[in-house]
Order: sequence, then structure tokens, then C-alpha cells
Amino acid sequence: MNNYGPEVLLSEPAVPAAEHRKLPQFKNAARVQESLLARSEKIALLWWAARMPQWVNSDHLTLVGLASLIGAGACYWFARWDRLWLLGAIVFLALNWFGDSLDGTLARFRNRQRPRYGFYVDHVVDAVGTFFLLGGMALSGIMSAPVAIGLLIVYLLLMIEVCLATYTIGVFQISFFKMSPTELRIALAIGNLFGLAIPVGHVFGYEFLIFDVGGIIGIFGMGLILFLSVIRNTRNLYVQERLP
Repeated sequence: MNNYGPEVLLSEPAVPAAEHRKLPQFKNAARVQESLLARSEKIALLWWAARMPQWVNSDHLTLVGLASLIGAGACYWFARWDRLWLLGAIVFLALNWFGDSLDGTLARFRNRQRPRYGFYVDHVVDAVGTFFLLGGMALSGIMSAPVAIGLLIVYLLLMIEVCLATYTIGVFQISFFKMSPTELRIALAIGNLFGLAIPVGHVFGYEFLIFDVGGIIGIFGMGLILFLSVIRNTRNLYVQERLP
């Protein structure tokens, strides 16, 4: 809540939407990428960017990233009838890394950056793609639907928090606790191999889905990151805008 009275709010001049698009105040947020594989990943992406054909641009790679997440979700769905489709999901996860990670690198390498457009489209694509990915896992039979839905909810909440922090604080946090989307893709690919070999576990006479264990760990892990980030960013903003 703000402390402005209605007379002050009503006196503020309205700026047409068209004028907002012309304002030059936009400033790139600082990117924080400190994951375990960040250095190796950057070297690999620059290598690919230098060898990418000129007719390929960042939009093409973004579409590859989206299509691959949809493809991975379809593979999980088909795994309900044949678990060998989990291997196909690994291939699509690799393609997703290629498209999703290289699109921004290619734009920076060629100095063809559109920071607002890129940030917006990337996050919309990630949200839609993750919906299809986890939707496929919910239909796969190797992960229960409530766990998949829980993962989707906490992922979207964390994405909202990251976007809000990027806007208000000017810091785009890509990695948390040395983990980034790249490490998560690798963990999911390893989980696919476990799911292919041992989809169901047994402890003390209880049966459980291996993917449910990973999903619950993911929910609590992202939930903890979300909680800590909200506390930290709220405190920082409170201090920066402390009222007299």
C-alpha cells in the first residue's frame, strides 16, 4: 500500500501506452549465474554461437527450446505404455538446453540484442513449455499427478518471484545454490535412466514411484529457494525505500 492520498493520485499525469514504448529508461538487469557448470557451459555456448549459420537467429533457437519441451512432455506421456520413451525425453531435454541457452548467447555474440523482447519471450516460452513438460509427467504413470501439479505451481511461483526481483531490484538471478536450469536438466535426465530401470521402489513394504521422490525433493527445494528469496528481497527493498 502507498501513502498517497486520492487527490495526489488523481493529479498524476497519465502516460499513453504508446509513449511507454518510446521511453529510453530501460536498463539491463545484472545477470547472476554462478552454477556448477556455468564456466564450461559458457565456453560451449560461445563455441556454438561462433559456428551457427547466419540464417539461424535467436528466435529460431527459442522455438527449438519450446518445441523440445513439448516433445519431452509427449515422451513422458508415451512412457505410460513404453518406458523406452524416457530415452526420447533425454534427447529433447538436450535440445531444450541447446535452444534455450544458446538464443541469448547468439544475440549477444552477434550484437543483435533485444533485452526486453528476449526476457519477456523467454519467460513466456519457459512457462508454457514447463506446463507441457510437467503435464506429460503427470500423465506418464511414473509420477503421480499431484506431485507434478505441485512442481508446476512452485516453479511458476519461483518464476514470478525472479521476474519481480529483476524488475524491482535490477538483478536477474539465474542460479540458486550453484544450481541452474542446466543442472536441473541433467538431474532429470539421470532420473529418466533410474525410471527406466527401477520405476517403482519398495521400503518397509511400502511402494512408491521413483519420480515422486525426485518431485517431492524438487518441490521442497524450490519452495525453500522461493521462501529465502522473498525474505531477502523484501528486506532489501524495505531498507532501500525506508519511510522517514
